[in-house]
Amino acid sequence: MKEQQYILEKAKTFNLKDIFECGQCFRWNEQEDGSYTGIWKENVVNVKKEGEDYIFTGICKSRNLEEEIKEYFDFNRDYEKLKKELSQIDDYMKESIKYGKGIRILNQDLWETIISFIISANNNIPRIKGIIERLSERYGKKIEWRGKEYYTFPTPEELKDVTVEEYRKLGLGFRDIRLYETTKMILEGKVDLKELEENSNTIEVREKLLTLSGVGPKVADCILLFSTLKRFEVFPIDVWVRRVMNDLYIKNEDETKVNKKQIEKMAQDKFGNLAGLAQQYLFNYRKFHFL
Repeated sequence: MKEQQYILEKAKTFNLKDIFECGQCFRWNEQEDGSYTGIWKENVVNVKKEGEDYIFTGICKSRNLEEEIKEYFDFNRDYEKLKKELSQIDDYMKESIKYGKGIRILNQDLWETIISFIISANNNIPRIKGIIERLSERYGKKIEWRGKEYYTFPTPEELKDVTVEEYRKLGLGFRDIRLYETTKMILEGKVDLKELEENSNTIEVREKLLTLSGVGPKVADCILLFSTLKRFEVFPIDVWVRRVMNDLYIKNEDETKVNKKQIEKMAQDKFGNLAGLAQQYLFNYRKFHFL
């Protein structure tokens, strides 16, 4: 594969840390020079900032690298317009956007997103990334670029003969049976990924995702938001999101008494069909900038 380059000039809504460190993806790693190198589909790309521009360099098997980048980074969506709309809701939202103004929500492969967020359950980022790398090295395809080896995320077909015991050896813990069962469900057609992407009814898609082993409400919402399903109306809730919603809006003295339905209703009332994007700004603000 021939190396290609794409230059994003004077980017407004684009910041490497905002995008790659906000909990939506696990296969991008910061390099010593501050750039990031990542793998998606059969693409290996390094992106670095030079002045006001971002330089993407890498290899792409399926098509033109520029087309892959524009699709993956959601460049056809006007985030400046969305930020302006959300900023008008209240001062809390306006302040959160200032801290994460470079966030973009990636269009990640649906299958990879499903498995990645099953792995993420009750887990931390370094461990999640390690498991995914080991899974890819063991069962994905090898790609060589600039003297280094990278591995694609394995397809359901590439995992069809993997046993629960083999998953356990990768350090999956209780998630080993979840990956095994979900892979079987996909291979047997009990859940059709293409049908999910073509179904515009978010409630129906969410209910179907919840039938997958290891997919609970929070994981289902992450899949809906961070994959090619791209449903901006969902509002994934973890400890950080519950904390920031309570700190800013609910203000219960005992945060543990704030329930998910209460948060979801408030998110829908305040943020509407942009709740998922609002969640990313609030998550980033609470986790990295401490209110």
